[in-house]
Amino acid sequence: MIGDVLDAEGKELARELGAENAISTRLDVSDFSSWQEAVQLAEQTFGRLNVLVNNAGIMNSGPLDEYGLDQWDKIIAVNLTGQFLGAKAAIPSLRAAAPASIINISSTAGFRGYAELHGYTASKFGVRGLTKSLAVELANQNVRVNSVHPGAVATAMTDGLDVAGLNPLGRRGQPAELSSLIVYLASDESSFAIGGEFIVDGGELAGSGPITGK
Repeated sequence: MIGDVLDAEGKELARELGAENAISTRLDVSDFSSWQEAVQLAEQTFGRLNVLVNNAGIMNSGPLDEYGLDQWDKIIAVNLTGQFLGAKAAIPSLRAAAPASIINISSTAGFRGYAELHGYTASKFGVRGLTKSLAVELANQNVRVNSVHPGAVATAMTDGLDVAGLNPLGRRGQPAELSSLIVYLASDESSFAIGGEFIVDGGELAGSGPITGK
């Protein structure tokens, strides 16, 4: 089940995956009723819902004295509240289909600050915390919750960004370099992974160097 506000893109992806494998629906992650409709459609189509990947995210930026409250409210609504609403809407179905898995997509910005990315950084730290509380609450219900923390990945969000010095590899990651990890966390092969933080960042958070000069 592919959920997005980008209707055309979602339908195209579903066509690529094949009608027997995927369908697309309009989903506004900041709207709980939209989540409920998506969950209901998933169950009607596939018989059950046992994996939720909270992947929706936006980015905005600006220096503190120019960064508006509307920018803050919008990014928190999508990046953080959206994940809370997704888990809340899906949990009855996930519980019924257990063993089940929730995978929350955060960012390296969930571990470190980036100047002028105030709302983005706060939302991604928030996803880390939300993941922990959900993981502890749902573990004994056979619903595992983990977070994934990508660095710069080659998506529309990072088009035009200069990431040459951001990580030791000097490049953006490819979506396929993350998808295999997400499949692992969705599967029973990761049955002992609960409340984990899985970093896929080309070494960004590992450090920097060497230090040169006197």
